[in-house]
Amino acid sequence: MAKVKLTKTELKAQSDALKRFQRFLPMLQLKKQQLQAEIAEIVVNIEELKARHTAAEKALESWVSLFSGSADELEQLVSLDRVVTGTNNIAGVTIPIYTGLETQVAEIDLFATPVWVDDAVKTITAMIEFKAERAVLNKQCELITIELNTTSQRVNLFEKVKIPECKENIRIIKIALGDEQTASVTRGKIAKSRCKSPEEEEAA
Repeated sequence: MAKVKLTKTELKAQSDALKRFQRFLPMLQLKKQQLQAEIAEIVVNIEELKARHTAAEKALESWVSLFSGSADELEQLVSLDRVVTGTNNIAGVTIPIYTGLETQVAEIDLFATPVWVDDAVKTITAMIEFKAERAVLNKQCELITIELNTTSQRVNLFEKVKIPECKENIRIIKIALGDEQTASVTRGKIAKSRCKSPEEEEAA
């Protein structure tokens, strides 16, 4: 800890700094809570998408035996062109928001292809969508986690370093100023007694 000046000016500076830290700390704590709640919600959404993706994979497996090719070939019926995203602001963090995707469906001979292939295409498209949305959610979680770590560090800095440091500095300065005032009064009395005339001393 840097040596603090034992002056009234420094006392005011430390008092002002303490007020600032105490004013900003609740805001940082609230932001920390918001970020934690947002991450918890994202994790729930990711787990839900994983479950839906797994269910879609199982549904796709039921058609693989009916398809002349492999599961990979069946999945190639639909290809991803682009994931469409927007942006949102969460507690000061700009995050991507999933809004949709653009896909291409392979040309299908309606006369040579069984009817269930249409359902397979829908399932494959849903699987691509689940995967794309999950990737966006993972990115959200990554960005918010970075901000949460930064905010947590600031909360800890204010709570465990800055505020206690200011309080200790204020205590030290007040003691020093009090001692100085006492010494000044004592010096004044001594000086006054030395300046007394013989008559005043006799009267005393």
